[in-house]
Amino acid sequence: MSTVVIYSSDWCPYCIRAKQLLGNKGVAFEEIRVDGKPAVRAEMTRKAGRTSVPQIWIGDTHVGGCDDLFALERAGKLDALLQG
Repeated sequence: MSTVVIYSSDWCPYCIRAKQLLGNKGVAFEEIRVDGKPAVRAEMTRKAGRTSVPQIWIGDTHVGGCDDLFALERAGKLDALLQG
């Protein structure tokens, strides 16, 4: 199983949805919260090229945000990516 990392914010509904999808699939993930942590948000922005949360990585692949994660699920590609 690939390592999953999600940069998130406590108040973000898209973060909650993305975490729910992963949780429903039984996927463990490392959550890195950016709330009140400008250095962590800057690190996420540098890695992702985006400032919004969530930002999700599966293994070495930057998936993107919540909509991108759900698009992979709808296309039937998420499980294969999670398996590595």
